[in-house]
Amino acid sequence: MPHTPSRLPSHAPVVIAGGGPVGLTLAALLARQGVASLVVEADASYCTGSRAICMSRRSQEILGWVGADAPLVRKGLSWVGGRSFYRDREVLHFEMPSEPTQRFAPMVNIQQYFVEQFAHDAARSAAAPPDVRWSSRVERVEVSDEAVEVLVQAPCGPATVRADWLVACDGGRSTVREQLGLVLRGMEYEGRYVIVDIHQKSRRAVERLAWFDPPSNPGSTLLMHRQPEDVWRIDYQLRAGEDPAEAVRPENVLPRVQSHLSMIGEDAPWELLWISLYNAKCLTLDNYRHRRVLFAGDAAHLVPIFGVRGLNSGLDDAGNLAWKLARVVQGLSPPGLLDSYSTERVHAARENMAFGAKSTEFMAPPDFAFTLMREAALRLALDDPTVRPLLNPRQSSAIRYVGSPLNQPDTCDKWSGDDAAPGCPAPEALLADGSHLSRHFGAGFVCLVFAGSLPPDLQALEALGVDILLLPPSPGAPQAWQRYGLQSNTEEALVLVRPDAYVMGRWRGLNAAAVAQALDASGVSA
Repeated sequence: MPHTPSRLPSHAPVVIAGGGPVGLTLAALLARQGVASLVVEADASYCTGSRAICMSRRSQEILGWVGADAPLVRKGLSWVGGRSFYRDREVLHFEMPSEPTQRFAPMVNIQQYFVEQFAHDAARSAAAPPDVRWSSRVERVEVSDEAVEVLVQAPCGPATVRADWLVACDGGRSTVREQLGLVLRGMEYEGRYVIVDIHQKSRRAVERLAWFDPPSNPGSTLLMHRQPEDVWRIDYQLRAGEDPAEAVRPENVLPRVQSHLSMIGEDAPWELLWISLYNAKCLTLDNYRHRRVLFAGDAAHLVPIFGVRGLNSGLDDAGNLAWKLARVVQGLSPPGLLDSYSTERVHAARENMAFGAKSTEFMAPPDFAFTLMREAALRLALDDPTVRPLLNPRQSSAIRYVGSPLNQPDTCDKWSGDDAAPGCPAPEALLADGSHLSRHFGAGFVCLVFAGSLPPDLQALEALGVDILLLPPSPGAPQAWQRYGLQSNTEEALVLVRPDAYVMGRWRGLNAAAVAQALDASGVSA
């Protein structure tokens, strides 16, 4: 008998519109927190084409919170560095920083569809797995102060689902955003890139490769990335006046790809897998919370691909939102906690847009003046090493949440460095047993106790849902003390780390009441 799709539920605590990498990662993170969700995805399965391909260390860590890091690390290709060429001469070569204390590589190449699969697999194995509905789409949204009515068109027929919360992860053409009458604001660039996936065996190192005005494609900019399973990702800029519709026709793509492969000596047989078109955008909503609707990923913001901030910033949205939404759904925190999601992630989007705009203006100059400046920089870089770093777009990194309402003020200034200040990503460190400190993050609040022993009153924090991690002075522990701003391992301090691995507060001495008060004052506690 043919399979009859099951009916949609009439109610769901969380509906996620969009089952791409951000939506499925959010579903997995919520599932780990014990919150089941309904995921509505228009496509029949995972995406086609490589799409987003570069995963930052922070993204790998977020996927690690749900157990999706191991398959990603096995499948992905870690960058060893990058090279840039002006015409036929190399003008930049950099190596990715390799630090043995880090748990993950700085950057990994892997196709987006693998990320979706690994996140979905992790979600299905959680205690509260999501209900993922493929070939289904959100068609109408009605929002009130109490709930969201979501009309879903699914293979089993249309149905209205009453959701306590709706999260829009439905991409740059978000139906949810359109239903609410919201508009992304910012800048859109004219320059267009053709994006091509091909299958070809290669022995080249895994490097970010960039050519400016290459002999194979004069007047263009071209990027290449090696990916798993012998896939090359090739992006090349269209010249002024080229018709985009004509440019993506295979008969026009194939000669340009072949010309470049021949120029760089990649002569193995190859086949075309996927073609798409892209132009850079720096756009964001002003607010990511609208009553009971929240926005994440491309539905909330669009940032340029240069510097690989698109998917990575979307996964950071999911990591920030999941623990807050779970606490609200479970009655552990008031709904106002979700306002901090918007404050922090809008700030992060604007930071990413600022960096992305600078990279885009170099990679795809928006006017003649920028073209002249780039030409001058490239010519100088041929002979002047001090100019060459300008040719490398700053890569994606976690953003410090300056001005977050959750940040607790430092009570003293006796900290060496600012890397572990409130609002910063919690620094990684190797512990005395050789394990990574980050393995303790990503589930709940963690209080790092820098002391020789655990005072009894600190155990009272466990009743508030805070895990206690004692970091006593030992030959293997000074690294953690230094990275968290302690000048010696004789100083005592507490550092409160949020469930998304951001520092919330730090205090000299071992005052448990200060940590409890911070949780209450920040609006985290119900």
